[in-house]
Amino acid sequence: MFSTIRNAFKNPELRKRLIFTIFILVVFRFGSSILVPFVNAGALKSLVGDGNNFFALLNTFSGGAFANATIFALSIQPYITATIIVQLLTVAIPPLERLAKEGETGRKKLNKVSRWVTLAMALVQSYAYYVLVRNQGGIESQYLTGWAQFFTAGVIILAFTAGACAVVWLGDKITEKGIGNGVSMILFAGILAGLPQNAQILIESFKQGGINYILVPFILLVFAAMIVFIVIMTEAERRIPVQYAKRVVGRKMYGGQSSFIPIKVNMSSVMPIIFASSLLSVPGTIAAFAQPAPDSFWAGFLRVMSPQHPVYGILFAVLIIGFNYFYAAIQYNPIEIANNIKNNNGAIPGIRPGKPTSTFISKVLSKIIFIGALFLAVIALFPILFNSMTGIQVALGGTTIIIVVGVALETMQQLQSQLMMRHHKGFLE
Repeated sequence: MFSTIRNAFKNPELRKRLIFTIFILVVFRFGSSILVPFVNAGALKSLVGDGNNFFALLNTFSGGAFANATIFALSIQPYITATIIVQLLTVAIPPLERLAKEGETGRKKLNKVSRWVTLAMALVQSYAYYVLVRNQGGIESQYLTGWAQFFTAGVIILAFTAGACAVVWLGDKITEKGIGNGVSMILFAGILAGLPQNAQILIESFKQGGINYILVPFILLVFAAMIVFIVIMTEAERRIPVQYAKRVVGRKMYGGQSSFIPIKVNMSSVMPIIFASSLLSVPGTIAAFAQPAPDSFWAGFLRVMSPQHPVYGILFAVLIIGFNYFYAAIQYNPIEIANNIKNNNGAIPGIRPGKPTSTFISKVLSKIIFIGALFLAVIALFPILFNSMTGIQVALGGTTIIIVVGVALETMQQLQSQLMMRHHKGFLE
């Protein structure tokens, strides 16, 4: 990895791209320090609470910008929501489905649709957070009377919305002129920005005697093993062999070569975990505003839905597996894959073209999806189980580790491909 980065800096064009990417990430972190007018940051910190709600997840993705009430508090969360909505609509609405099949031109049109949906989601979420901050007492009373309340609401909503759109714009610039996927790099930078604060919390636990020094090597070893496991499962794939028949066109012969269809084990990345954690964080979010009676039904329900309860872990695993199957079904269509193979005069060895091919691909997909779902469930539940067994609060959850490792691997692969295209001598040696 370090040799790849060193060789990339030796190439003038790649060096320019890397410097540009670093510059954009610095701008992103600078924007994460600009406070939204009229908002008391303490109100948003109280919304984050003990970390058992949706706001804590948003705060992690924004690198602490949400808790500090900065203009980048929403980070890329509206963009993620908009992308999910557009992907679901692509399956349900025929015109969008046709755009998805038009190649690069259709993809650009879908990206424009996603940007407009992102703007709409940013406006809706900005208004929702303004209402939450106002109800939490995060705005001075002098700004909530007369015409001042409309001006205050407009400034806060526009600041949150403009910040979310600016983050997406910065991500697009990284994709266009930098290295890696821009939105992923922004998310990567936000998560890494929270590491110093997590390290400080860990150090304070050491000083207060909350963690025994003997456990430090064990903790580091466990996390190293977890990262290695994530890397292996992220890179793992099932290759379905495809043999293409020979055909003569004029005086030339085409085809006859062998290929394969790569199916990644972790084809859905962290999306099922994000879906499941967002859904299960709703009770914790409600608990931040409502205070039910200790012996009431809702108090017992909130206790059951806390991360320390076994029921929460079981529901978390079931939802991750279910969402993984759902998300994979959107991405892969066995009938369409079988038709594409047949139209290109190809066939899977030992499988007849047509329906038998689609049935075979469906069986393979179901097995791979189940293995990937179990992998995601293990990674997501590991911090919870580790905390319950050792009493040590894990600073980084499974979701954030998968994102960090996945973005790092993707960026290194892009650097290697860029170096290979330029026939970098140091890389080829």
